[in-house]
Amino acid sequence: MNIQNPVLKGFNPDPSIVRAGDDYYIATSTFEWFPGVQIHHSKDLVHWHLVAHPLSTTEFLDMKGNPDSGGIWAPDLSYADGKFWLIYTDVKVVDGMWKDCHNYLTTAEDIKGPWSKPILLNGAGFDASLFHDPSGKKYLVNMYWDQRVYHHNFYGIALQEYSVAEEKLIGKPEIIYKGTDIAYTEGPHLYYINDMYYLMTAEGGTTYQHSETIARSKTIHGPYEIQPDYPLLSAWKEVHNPLQKCGHASLVETQNGQWYLAHLTGRPLPAPAGFPSREREQHAFCPLGRETAIQKIEWQDGWPVVVGGQQGSLEVEAPDLPQQEWAPTYEERDDFDKDTLNINFQTLRIPFSEHLGSLTARPGFLRLYGRESLQSKFTQAHIARRWQSFNFDAGTSVEFSPNSFQQMAGLTCYYNTENWSSIHVTWNEEKGRIIDLVTADNGTFSMPLAGAEIPIPDEVKTVHFKVSVRGRIYQYAYSFDGETFHTLPIELPSWKLSDDYVRGGGFFTGAFVGINAIDITGTALPADFDYFTYKELD
Repeated sequence: MNIQNPVLKGFNPDPSIVRAGDDYYIATSTFEWFPGVQIHHSKDLVHWHLVAHPLSTTEFLDMKGNPDSGGIWAPDLSYADGKFWLIYTDVKVVDGMWKDCHNYLTTAEDIKGPWSKPILLNGAGFDASLFHDPSGKKYLVNMYWDQRVYHHNFYGIALQEYSVAEEKLIGKPEIIYKGTDIAYTEGPHLYYINDMYYLMTAEGGTTYQHSETIARSKTIHGPYEIQPDYPLLSAWKEVHNPLQKCGHASLVETQNGQWYLAHLTGRPLPAPAGFPSREREQHAFCPLGRETAIQKIEWQDGWPVVVGGQQGSLEVEAPDLPQQEWAPTYEERDDFDKDTLNINFQTLRIPFSEHLGSLTARPGFLRLYGRESLQSKFTQAHIARRWQSFNFDAGTSVEFSPNSFQQMAGLTCYYNTENWSSIHVTWNEEKGRIIDLVTADNGTFSMPLAGAEIPIPDEVKTVHFKVSVRGRIYQYAYSFDGETFHTLPIELPSWKLSDDYVRGGGFFTGAFVGINAIDITGTALPADFDYFTYKELD
């Protein structure tokens, strides 16, 4: 059996891969989505399943008010001394001259926790990782941010010793590496292999120029020699490659001595008619966000080389390990009959709590209490999951009795506070309860049904919503009986819910589909959702 890429579909970027005995784990970034950090588990590098979100309380992660694409950037997962070590960054400022961020360390003997009280390490730059040196010492490496407007912001890679006994960084940070001419040197990972120190870094920015480079040194402090035919990994010059944006990688050695590399990638939607592939950047959009792929590595003259070419391959030879498949972590229909949310659901910036909703107030339903709008960076009653396919159907039903146009509850497709759409039940002075549609397009808002909102008959208690995503477009539908659906004659562009479309400096997540309740009257009007469905078609 071969590895089929991407191994983690949908928004799962910045993979940090580690082996603990016969088990493999990948930690990925979650940005403003809560709980923080996704960890997937595998036995064979082929089959993966989501097993943990370590940052599950505000003791670990307080993101209320964080900007779009702030929050958790590039976690680092390692295993040493019989336990897991997780380094994570909480970014508080995304745009502007600063990147205010906080780097933390937490540990656990079991990947599912409990995780130790987080230790604040520094705020000097993001993408921090922990290196366990054979000498017994531990070092933190991170990109070093330079806010001076007359300098390049990416100052270099800093190294500083970490004291386990004192639970803090000691000594002074030193810049050990400045990167290559590809620039934007970030995402450092240190390895000690065959008596050499190898420093892997992401470069080129996390768009189509993205690359992974590697350098080596006989001492941890350098100087570091750059791989002669760098980059190690990049699809920048391979415009026809189905995997694009390849970079931000980490290495792992199997128990049989084989080497693999996990990296982020993006799969663009098919080009519209009339756009030749050489103009890829004019039309290439990845609504599934940055995903995770795995490549095989071989060593040549002391340097790692990607088998099959530096651009990355869809199909990769799997390691010689026993195959292990897993039961799906998500069923096509969730009837909300458990007292906890499915692991694939997340909330924005804050944990799911009784302030937002309940799975027990009405058994068999998810009750959401109307809170702030989809523009809010503070308190949204919004439960959602990743788009993980270019073609899927998702749906829900809601019981909701608004008495104000300031109250609404329904189905959403969401990228960030400026880019989303929502079909929902709300209220109109003349029509009473209605179905309405709102879209946000880089902060420009529209209501395509204005004047033609759909009245809800008085006898109808439950309204069903569905969204059909088909490549570059998606459409909403509604039903009053759960069987006969009426599709709105409005085609919405799925490519606008992508890193490649949104404005500003934060474009790091991916499209989500979910359910939401809004009530800015202050009464926290409840909305009861009976089910949520998600079915991929390809």
